[in-house]
Amino acid sequence: MAPKTARARRLGIALRHHREAAGLTLEVAADEINSTRSTLSRYENAQTLVNPATVRALLTLYGVGTDEVAAAVALAKDARKPGWWVSYSYLLDRRTIDFIALEAEATGIANFEPSVVPGLLQTADYVRGVMRGGPHTLSDNDVEERVHLRLDRQQRLTGDDPPIFDAILDEAALLRPVGDESAMQGQLRHLLKMSELPNITVQLIPLVAGYHRGTRGSLHILEFADPEDPIIASVETVAGQMVLDRPGDLRTCTKIMEHLRTVALSPAASRDELVKILKGR
Repeated sequence: MAPKTARARRLGIALRHHREAAGLTLEVAADEINSTRSTLSRYENAQTLVNPATVRALLTLYGVGTDEVAAAVALAKDARKPGWWVSYSYLLDRRTIDFIALEAEATGIANFEPSVVPGLLQTADYVRGVMRGGPHTLSDNDVEERVHLRLDRQQRLTGDDPPIFDAILDEAALLRPVGDESAMQGQLRHLLKMSELPNITVQLIPLVAGYHRGTRGSLHILEFADPEDPIIASVETVAGQMVLDRPGDLRTCTKIMEHLRTVALSPAASRDELVKILKGR
């Protein structure tokens, strides 16, 4: 199965919208193109990539205009192009690949981390420390491959047309040693450097804030350029990354992220605190 990218999601939403506007059920539409209800459902939910010819056949059946059909066919072709993450597919589970594919297309990323530095801001040495302390026993080669993957994910932040990245982390993440002292000092300096970029905001939730709504675990919220693309939330569980897209879950996650921004120090105060922590090591 191909990763559920933002483009695939957008195409699936369009297919469902046009089918419903045409007043056709999944069964009737599928029968008209000699397919099955389950296959068409997978197309609409972006669980299976739909080929351009099928998109053309479906939208023609739904009575969609020529220009919209052409745009959807182009989107179907674009959605089938492999992303850079494909070469790492063998390393990761399907849910993590789905998240990386969505993250790669996001124009806005908000990430809260209670226990570690946000992955997009981790240094190579810090990543190595995280991987070696993870739930799986990894060889040195496995660790290095995951380091390269993490660094590749970070490239968008400093590339052309980078996403807006709001990083919120608990102070506890900076007090917990990961790797040796040199790795921690390098990580703190890197956080300060990245916080100076115009597209990146780093906020720290101090320990004195006490128990807060994010204490239970990490949270990501992804936003996309196309207004037809709904936001996506993701939480980290012991079983891996879990992508959430149900309206109720999204409302809850959005409220939690808003709360975390209010209990966190301002970006300027967070930088001052980072400097204090670095000097105190």
